[in-house]
Amino acid sequence: MKPSPRAALISLFAADILSALGTRVSAVAIPWLVLTTTGSAAKMGVIAAAEMLPYALTGVLAAPLADRFGHRRTSIVADTGSALALVAIILMPGTSFLQLALLVAVGGSLRGIGDRVKHVMLRPLAEQCDVSMLRITSLYEGLSRAATLVGAPLGGLLIAWLGTTGALTADAISFAACALIVATLVHLPTESPTEEKPASEPYWTALRGGFSFLRGDQVLIGMMLMTFAINVFGQASGAVFTPLWVEEVVGSPVVLGLLFGGFAGGALLGNVIFTVYADRIPPYRAFVIGALIGGAPRLLTMGLSDTVWLVVSVSFLCGIANASLNPVIGATLFERVPAALQTRVFGVIGAITFAGIPVGSLLGGWSVSLLGLRPALLLSGGLFLLATLIPVVQMYRRPQDTPQFGAARKTEEPA
Repeated sequence: MKPSPRAALISLFAADILSALGTRVSAVAIPWLVLTTTGSAAKMGVIAAAEMLPYALTGVLAAPLADRFGHRRTSIVADTGSALALVAIILMPGTSFLQLALLVAVGGSLRGIGDRVKHVMLRPLAEQCDVSMLRITSLYEGLSRAATLVGAPLGGLLIAWLGTTGALTADAISFAACALIVATLVHLPTESPTEEKPASEPYWTALRGGFSFLRGDQVLIGMMLMTFAINVFGQASGAVFTPLWVEEVVGSPVVLGLLFGGFAGGALLGNVIFTVYADRIPPYRAFVIGALIGGAPRLLTMGLSDTVWLVVSVSFLCGIANASLNPVIGATLFERVPAALQTRVFGVIGAITFAGIPVGSLLGGWSVSLLGLRPALLLSGGLFLLATLIPVVQMYRRPQDTPQFGAARKTEEPA
């Protein structure tokens, strides 16, 4: 007997969060394995890149194949393959570094497309349960953020309790559980455009379809570019500016934890608030104001003040404001992109916005090297503020151009 639509939706959430936890545990356990066996920080970085670069790329390159193979089947196969890749790493402790990097890349590739199709599967189940996509994406973002926050400490605890091999074994079990949950408890409605069905388009035609659709939607391009900028400055802040500010001002890692924890705690609280009130807030207004308040003030406060409690408080408030961004982006994507193109378009946008993370790390480091910490903070904060002011000014000067839900661009879906 098939589970009810609501039970299927809850099961999909559970599988997705479990997969996110597994990805975070892998991101801790595998580099730790490399560090303890080779003693090389450089190789540790290579392994981390070997996992995350394929993760980003397969969300784009494998999307047409996932559409053809079926999203539910792709999710099951990807999670099963992720579990097997981890088992191979466990069973071959004496493998060469190159072989380990290849196994890690395979696992990252599978997780990239597996996470993508789970996201796409939310819409048909949410519609069947008559739940608004804005509320669903807000809840999804909150749970994903919680899994990300818990996953890294959990990886460290598992290593301490079970050893590296034990942590990787627990991780493999989590991915196997994901596959089992989707296989037994998640069934898409048969009339859904995302249900398993063959695709008649050649691979390259299907791949271009995602880029072509995105090129014609100025709203999505604008939100994508804004998210790219947020990732650039956010990564520069988290990876470079904040640790350097803490070292320069107080020299205590406790304060570093307070800053990151304050922002994360604010984000979790913001997700709860936004989930409850999502249907009462104009989505685009929530996005642009959230971007304005949730980003630049953190950088500017660190650039202008040495007061720890003030910087932590601003980080907390920025986290609350920041919580509206991803849910609105997710709901806008579901609303404007035809179901048959969602895997491809979501993959393209995810890869481009993800690229802001390494760019932010590089620009953060270069700006501090060239200008010093305080000037770099003020310059980055000013540029970030200008970038987030553009849609705010447009929203109030030209309200007729403000995107509305239900205003999806008409297009023919591929056969």
